[in-house]
Amino acid sequence: MASNNLARILALLVLFQTVLFTQNVSKTGTTAAAFLEISVGAAATGMGGAFVSKADDATALYWNVAGIAGIEQNEVVLVHTDWIADTKFDYAGLVIPLGEFGNLGFSFTSLTMDDMKVRTIEKPEGTGEYFTSSDIAFGLSYSRRLSDRFNVGFTAKYIQQSIWHMSATAIAIDVGTTFKTDLLNGMIIGASISNFGTKLQMNGRDGRYFIRVDETKDGSSDQIPTNIDMDEWDLPLNFQIGVSTNVIEEEQYRLTVAMDALHPSNDYESMNVGAEFSFSDYIYLRGGYQSLFLKDAEGGLSFGIGANSKMIFSGVSVNFDYAYRDFGRLEEVHTFSVRIAY
Repeated sequence: MASNNLARILALLVLFQTVLFTQNVSKTGTTAAAFLEISVGAAATGMGGAFVSKADDATALYWNVAGIAGIEQNEVVLVHTDWIADTKFDYAGLVIPLGEFGNLGFSFTSLTMDDMKVRTIEKPEGTGEYFTSSDIAFGLSYSRRLSDRFNVGFTAKYIQQSIWHMSATAIAIDVGTTFKTDLLNGMIIGASISNFGTKLQMNGRDGRYFIRVDETKDGSSDQIPTNIDMDEWDLPLNFQIGVSTNVIEEEQYRLTVAMDALHPSNDYESMNVGAEFSFSDYIYLRGGYQSLFLKDAEGGLSFGIGANSKMIFSGVSVNFDYAYRDFGRLEEVHTFSVRIAY
């Protein structure tokens, strides 16, 4: 029964992404809210983003919400990334198990920058004013086990982008599934669709200016308020399907490999591949490659390390993770994560 359900859902997901995403040319730069595409978590980033099937911690709220169904303790994850062009990317997630009712999740995503001077043609060194830009998203997630092999999950998200006195908002949903097979040491298949929602359109006082009713007539008002008509922009839809398995599994160590295929709405298809070596579930070594086969991709190589303190104070365990990702001409990106289960 679970296998039949999985087959139906995967068929629907493939049909859905084919209808929505099929394209012969790249559409890079044609969607808004690009911060929703930034990888979450040092463990996943260290594995090259090949995490849609492996998603087994609180970062599954981003990668594949179905993965949080397997979490048996309250879990918190805090992520910080020194992103491109001196911006800061932060993510926080919380998973609360509800027993047989499934698991509940909450997430917060933020991309921020330092204040910048307002410059004009007349005052290129600054007007004395400052502006800033920020992107945020709030998520509410639910996931549960439909069988001992099959999980499904959903996330509803509120998204906001703002710059100075302008802002845009949207609502989106994520859907994910995972299925554990009998193949290759219990290979897991995962699939997710992210950021299916409304469009973003900037509004605010910076888009307002004043015009003269009739330039040919003296005395006509030159203070008639009007607003610039802003375009609407789609969210960065993404369909991702992948597999992961333990190719080596001994009492003291384990080697996990994973591979994901990505089909975004704003770029060509690509693949992520990665591996994780675990020693006694204390030390983790990771490596991977993101955006494999993607035309004109920047960098892609990543690696990371993790440690589990396994503090036995009231059943609390703490994981510390770090990841490095090469971004080619955009230089490197560093990600730090702390995960607490209690």
